Amino acid sequence: MTDLPHPPDPSDLPGVPALRTAPVEGDAMLEQWRLVHNAVVPPAAMSPAQARVRRERYLLDNAYAGDVLVGCSTVRPPVGEERVATVIARVLPEFRRRGFGSVIYGNALDRARSLGAGVVETCVLAANEDGLRFALRRGFAEVERYVLDGERDEWVDLRLLVTERGD
Repeated sequence: MTDLPHPPDPSDLPGVPALRTAPVEGDAMLEQWRLVHNAVVPPAAMSPAQARVRRERYLLDNAYAGDVLVGCSTVRPPVGEERVATVIARVLPEFRRRGFGSVIYGNALDRARSLGAGVVETCVLAANEDGLRFALRRGFAEVERYVLDGERDEWVDLRLLVTERGD
């Protein structure tokens, strides 16, 4: 599979504030990350303590249009022989379809690649049709659907092969 080009930054469009991503540092930023996570995937809503564990294990970023929080991302560093990394981009519903998800995803993908990812995966709540379409349009293919023990919500794991870039 070849590298997919990154779409233009929505801030290049007239009237759209610059999108910036920032690593989650401190409790206030972690609470913002958690707010976005819980709004996008309510069945997997997490407590502040659970979010702190995530911050210790994974790379978390928040995304802002100007000073307004619009989304977040999670990068699970590469593991195993295949160097599988997980990249998850989330955009609050009221900010979707403006290009923000593409930028958040692109930044997270670049981060996974910089960590040596050989394969990139993502996980989407099956009920999140926007998220599934977003992943499929970027070259992800469905690998598995499942329901976690004791729960009712279906999840979809998707995979994208990462190739070396020529730059």
